[in-house]
Amino acid sequence: MTDRQEQRRLAVIGGGVMGTNIAALALGHGMDVTLVDIDERILATARTTIRQKLKHAQLLDALPVDRPRGTLATTTVPADIADATAVIEAVVEVTEVKRKVLTEVSGLVAPGTLLISNTSCIPIDEMAGWVARGDELVGVHFMNPAYLITMVEVIRGRATGDATMTAVTSLLAALGRTALVVDDAPGFVVNRLLHPLINRAAMLVQEGVASAETVDGLLEGCLGHTTGPLRTADLIGIDNLVDSLRVLHDRTGDPECDPCELMLQKVRDGHHGRKTGRGFYTYG
Repeated sequence: MTDRQEQRRLAVIGGGVMGTNIAALALGHGMDVTLVDIDERILATARTTIRQKLKHAQLLDALPVDRPRGTLATTTVPADIADATAVIEAVVEVTEVKRKVLTEVSGLVAPGTLLISNTSCIPIDEMAGWVARGDELVGVHFMNPAYLITMVEVIRGRATGDATMTAVTSLLAALGRTALVVDDAPGFVVNRLLHPLINRAAMLVQEGVASAETVDGLLEGCLGHTTGPLRTADLIGIDNLVDSLRVLHDRTGDPECDPCELMLQKVRDGHHGRKTGRGFYTYG
């Protein structure tokens, strides 16, 4: 491990699915992580989840074996991240929540601190107006599970500075990720394609055209989709998908991004996917 890696102090904001994924990835690559959430109960669950994800990654030989694991600290006090060298925001895809978090965090950290949003759909240009120094903000769309999928989508806003791009490239290299850079737009590339696909797949189930198993089986067998769109929905979290689709619909007007009734009903019923044990499928 280089001196540069030893000096990295990564803060992750949000102890949900993506926050724990990113924390596990960083810890597995030897970085110390401070995980922040507003609820100590969420943090207690997150600590267990991160341990499980590290074990899973180790079993699949997805983490380096030539360096010790980083240390994990958890806190409900945002000021505890003031000395972080990089901050990754991974809270829900709700504009008001992201605005509050990014505004607070950018006021706590020192100038020159790399500020990353793991936004699914909200444009980086929009978020740049919420932070103290818009040139230090960049989007990095980690895929789920982040500790297994090595490709990431990096979103450069119009305000994102060259120094920020250099810093995020260095951080992602230390995490063993391969990055492709895209220009800013609602949903960027991956989710602008994926989320309407999932919505349409759910609509076909809603209309009785086919079962979830059949829809996924056809896309896996005929089009090479690794897990099928509806199993992917369960992995992402149907509640998160509905939030993201609403962002896309509001900002693009694309009718394909208006969440279908089946997805809305699953959210109302609390059937959010793998994390709740039931979504389009049932999990033990």
